[in-house]
Amino acid sequence: MSSNPIDGVLLVDKGQDMTSHDVVAVARRTLNMKKIGHCGTLDPMATGLLILVVGRATKISDLLMSEDKEYTGTLELGKTTNTQDAEGQVETEAEVPAFSDEQIEAAFQKFRGDFYQTPPMVSAIKKDGVPLYKLARQGKEVAREPRFVHVYSHRIDRIELPEVDFKVRCTKGFYVRTYAHDIGQELGCGAFLKALRRTRSGKFDLERSVTFEELKHGDRDDIASKMLSLPEVSRLRGA
Repeated sequence: MSSNPIDGVLLVDKGQDMTSHDVVAVARRTLNMKKIGHCGTLDPMATGLLILVVGRATKISDLLMSEDKEYTGTLELGKTTNTQDAEGQVETEAEVPAFSDEQIEAAFQKFRGDFYQTPPMVSAIKKDGVPLYKLARQGKEVAREPRFVHVYSHRIDRIELPEVDFKVRCTKGFYVRTYAHDIGQELGCGAFLKALRRTRSGKFDLERSVTFEELKHGDRDDIASKMLSLPEVSRLRGA
């Protein structure tokens, strides 16, 4: 597509109500390059750090995807949804008791360190080559293999029932909406993930990111100048 290829990593602060693929499509247009991928999908409702790999950087996408992640989120107690987040349909509703801060903290503490997490039915994981979300749309429910995950740390930032704001640092492949759902089950009243923002992935954070609007309306050279070069990425990762 372009006579002047670019190689490197572009950090984008993804907005709400767009897919990770939408961001890649816009980046391809702005940078006039076809060879662009992303590391670690963000659901349409989620915002925050999306790592784009451009040109030769596509070769290290698996490496970048395997790193730990950090998120801030809000869960709402008293309801469960079929997607475990705000995008889905409400399945159950329950009274939210007047939980103390200690009771909420104790529920979060249950999901620390190593444990198994059953991925949600509405996810991109494939069963016999078909993404689970497609089966879910057909009203099918299939057994999912629990995944071994790790939560390094969490922090509760606000409790205003039925809402709880939190921060979590976890391994790749961790579903924050399942985390919210499971905490709701632990508390006995159910919960769903109301908001989610990825703030860090490996050594990358939002400090050097461009917004989706900047990417969409930006000039090719200007956007290219904001990318991290491959040597910079190596140094940052301590490789």
